[in-house]
Amino acid sequence: MPYVRLTSARKKRRRPAAPFAAAWHAAVAAVVAGAGAAAVAWGGAAPFGVELPALAVLAAAAIFGALLSLFEGAAAITLLIWAVAAAAAALLTGGAAGPLAAWCLAPMAAASAFRRSGLLALGGALSLGAAAIAALAGVLLPLPPPPAASAEWLALMAMGVIAVGLAAGLIGLQGAHARADRARDEAETELREALDHQPQLLLTLYPGGRILNAFGADLLGRGVRGLKDERLPDLVGFEDRLAVEEALHVAAHEGSAEAAFVPAHDPNGWLEVSFRRLGANRIFAAVRDARAQRAREHELEKARISAEQQNAGKSRFLANMSHELRTPLNAIMGFSDIMRQRLFGPMGDRYGEYAELIHESGSHLLELINDVLDMSKIEAERFELAREDFDARDAVGAVLRLMRGQAERAGVTLRAVMPPEPLEAEADRRAVKQITLNLISNALKFTPRGGTVTVTAQGAGETLELIVADSGVGIAPADLERLGRPFEQAGDAQQRAAGSGLGLSLVRAFAALHGGEMAIESGVGEGTTVTVRMPVLVPPQAEMPAPAPAAEA
Repeated sequence: MPYVRLTSARKKRRRPAAPFAAAWHAAVAAVVAGAGAAAVAWGGAAPFGVELPALAVLAAAAIFGALLSLFEGAAAITLLIWAVAAAAAALLTGGAAGPLAAWCLAPMAAASAFRRSGLLALGGALSLGAAAIAALAGVLLPLPPPPAASAEWLALMAMGVIAVGLAAGLIGLQGAHARADRARDEAETELREALDHQPQLLLTLYPGGRILNAFGADLLGRGVRGLKDERLPDLVGFEDRLAVEEALHVAAHEGSAEAAFVPAHDPNGWLEVSFRRLGANRIFAAVRDARAQRAREHELEKARISAEQQNAGKSRFLANMSHELRTPLNAIMGFSDIMRQRLFGPMGDRYGEYAELIHESGSHLLELINDVLDMSKIEAERFELAREDFDARDAVGAVLRLMRGQAERAGVTLRAVMPPEPLEAEADRRAVKQITLNLISNALKFTPRGGTVTVTAQGAGETLELIVADSGVGIAPADLERLGRPFEQAGDAQQRAAGSGLGLSLVRAFAALHGGEMAIESGVGEGTTVTVRMPVLVPPQAEMPAPAPAAEA
């Protein structure tokens, strides 16, 4: 993040200030201590005069300053110590007129050593305060007179140390500022280069669309530097100009907007722009070249239309073929039924068996053709529901009676759970029967002899729930993900051969046509439960209260 990086850079610029300030204070302490030692050695000052305590106070302030300079945030405390020490030294040597009065400037000199402009004001204020204290004390208090013997060299030492210290600090401060300016210029140069070489066109605009600054790629045909003071809508193709102006208006009032347009200089181009509001009278815009993306979208749209057309053609072909196949198949089934019933006289047992096989095979093929026809109509969006009011229990019960014989031949117990009150539904009766039939057929196919299939029909508000649960072999997770798509089957080869793979897909499609859904829960060896929910139940109407008899006059 840019903010974090800038903060980190500022901290890096401050790190050299701590060693420099510590070295500055150490040098001042050494000079002051050396001056005091020299005075004692050369006999220029009395051992117990006021000069040595004053120099000791200043040396102590310098030593404390050197130590505190190494800690973050201790600069203000250091300047305060310098103000107190300077005022004390001045008071010990005669006040504002004494030889050490120049040390009142020590706080400002120390502030410059920290190389921080913000501390100069504090240092100047503390220096002014120390000088004011020294001057007022000289007027109001009986201060000791300035030492005559050492006044000259003390004044010279004070002026020299303060002058050199302040000069060194200011030079260091100016150098720190120069380095900071160079770093800022380098960062600005790098940022400008990054903006100029990035693939988008970045703009700042007035809400009316006039361009203030531009960086990045030349996407509008005027050159990036030539965009200043141009109106963005004027650089847009005529047909898209109104959309861009409207997006600018929305961004100015709501904060953000997007638009796409053909640039005026390139009729074959396609650009997308995102607007974001910056304050009350600025808008930021990011323009990107979306020609390749638009071409890909067009290709995908063409591929989608082509796939839909091919799928619709396949569905129409299947529907037509199903109709063509049903006509001769009905004749085959009719003649085979006549033969197996021996309506025109006796027939050999072998021929009777063949006629039975022909009729069974024809029935199976007719079921397959009907499933294919229904699925093709649904995929071609030509299947229309014939909605009517009926008791859903009757439709489910009819299928149960039809499948009872098949369940007995398979050795499977078929049970029904339905409420005693009617389940009034507004739905396609044939579709409800087909859903129930397909679910029971699948359950019987995958339930071994001795198993159980339970069919439940119940209401939940306005939702009809059809639940078929079996105690069969269950469905593997890999097969569970595929089921419900046309021609997808589960189980072994023998079980796959017993169906077309359209049963569950038709159940899902019929449920979806009614605004419902199908859910499958299963585990290998744990059986399977298929639940179909459709919002088709008609809420019972409340009975109107009988009118009260009229009172006799």
